[in-house]
Amino acid sequence: MTAHTARTVGAGTRNLAGPTDDLPWIEDAGKVAPKDARILSRLFFDRLQLLEEGTPDHQYARNTLIEMNLSLVRFAAGRFRNRGSGDMDDIVQVGTVGLIKAIDRFDLSREVEFTSFAVPYIVGEIKRFFRDTSWAVHVPRRLQELRVDIAKAKEALAVGLDRDPTVQELAEELGITEEEVTEGIIAANGYTAGSLDMPADTAEAGRLNPPGRTLADALGAPDPGMETVENLHTLAPLLVHLDARERRIIDMRFGQEMTQSQIGAELGISQMHVSRLLSRILRKLRSGMLVEE
Repeated sequence: MTAHTARTVGAGTRNLAGPTDDLPWIEDAGKVAPKDARILSRLFFDRLQLLEEGTPDHQYARNTLIEMNLSLVRFAAGRFRNRGSGDMDDIVQVGTVGLIKAIDRFDLSREVEFTSFAVPYIVGEIKRFFRDTSWAVHVPRRLQELRVDIAKAKEALAVGLDRDPTVQELAEELGITEEEVTEGIIAANGYTAGSLDMPADTAEAGRLNPPGRTLADALGAPDPGMETVENLHTLAPLLVHLDARERRIIDMRFGQEMTQSQIGAELGISQMHVSRLLSRILRKLRSGMLVEE
């Protein structure tokens, strides 16, 4: 399908030049029919991989792809409508994060439909949302399951013993160590939590805490740099496995903040070639970081 034909496809499209001559201008991408969205998505993905990140053209293409494919998020979110927790708007918002990840990682050379590629990302993000938000604090899956086993064993033993079982008795019933039972009991405390708006309760509350001071007032603020540090620690060993030219390209692009055109001029290659090299390098690094996770 040519770009001219694309300009006439789908609701909300107009026969106007968009930010780039090779892409149609879509006035309301969210109203494009799913069938037309599949056709237009291939056109936008084909162009996106040639555009330089951070440019208006790249931003337009990426944002349009997100809006055109929001129907995939709504479709996936509908499967979780009766889960009993989580507002539907929150579920759609979380699913949109999965859609964005899929768009950033999709490669036309895979020769698969974007819908088939994107839905697992969307559903996975929504499932992760339900898993993490059903607990007051994040607890590893192993301990979440152990909490259920301990509760069942405690109830069964209490009937025969006419009292609450001890840690040792629970361990024998479940065939695990007493340390594991204790760990599971402690983890169970994370299922519910007290309000941070409760008054701070300390032995010296009158002296240390002014009237009206809550637990939230005593908490430190999150450090936005911590996530960056963690990502850098994960990324560092992966960079060692890149060859010299790949490391140089990464340094020029993200260390020196050079544009793809500037990198191309430095290396004596075209901007398009730089774009392809960057895409390949970043895919390699992303795969390595996902394995680490």
